[in-house]
Amino acid sequence: MTTTSREDFREILRLVRPGSRVLEIGCGEGGLLELLANEKGVDGRGLEISAAGVTACLARGLAVVQGDADGDLADYPADAFDYAILSQTLQQMRDPRRVLTELLRIAERAIVSVPNFGHWRVRWSLLANGRMPMTRDLPDPWWSTANIHLCTLRDFTDLCAGLGVRIEASAALTRDRPARQMEPSRFMENLRAEQALFLLSRPGQRAPDPRNMPDAKPAAVSDDLFAR
Repeated sequence: MTTTSREDFREILRLVRPGSRVLEIGCGEGGLLELLANEKGVDGRGLEISAAGVTACLARGLAVVQGDADGDLADYPADAFDYAILSQTLQQMRDPRRVLTELLRIAERAIVSVPNFGHWRVRWSLLANGRMPMTRDLPDPWWSTANIHLCTLRDFTDLCAGLGVRIEASAALTRDRPARQMEPSRFMENLRAEQALFLLSRPGQRAPDPRNMPDAKPAAVSDDLFAR
C-alpha cells in the first residue's frame, strides 16, 4: 500500500494545521512524516523503536531518533509540539494510560488511531471459533501478536473520560473505504468501525478550527452494517 493510499494518513493530513510542530511516535519508515512535511510544511520529528526504521527515516532526510514510547516520552518537555501522533500503536504499549497522558503533556493535541476489538467481525470470530480472533486488521495469532492491550471503542472513550481528555473529532476507518465522521459512544459504531482515529485535547483547550475537522459525512447507521 502506498503512502497516499492509506486512508488514516489522509485523515491525519486533514487534521494537522499547516506549519505545525509534529511528533510522530512509532513512525516506522517515515511515510506519514514525509507526507506531512511535503503537503503541510510541518516541522516534523519522529520517535521509532526499530533501528531499521530510524535508518530508513534518516535516508529520507527526516529528523527521527530511536526510542521506546513506554519510557522515553518523559524526556520531552511539556508543550513542545502542536500535535503528537500515535497511529495504530497504542495497543502495543505496556501502559497505554500513561502514554496517552504523556502525549497530551508534550503536545497541544494528540491524534491517536486504534483497531476496534468490538467490531462485528471480531465478535463473530470469537463466537464462532472460540479462539482469539484473527481478522484482516488483526492478522496475527495470539502468541505472536504485538498487540498486548486491545480495546473496543467503548473502552477507549471510557479511558478518555477517566483522564478528562476531550475528544474533538473522531472518524471510522474501514479498509478500502473513505473515512467517515462518527460519534464513538454510539453502540452501533462499536460494531461497525474496524479502526478509529481520534483528535484529542486536554480539558480547557481552546476550541478547534472547524477547517481542520474531518469533512467526511457520517454514513447511515442501518445501511450496511455487515458490509463493513
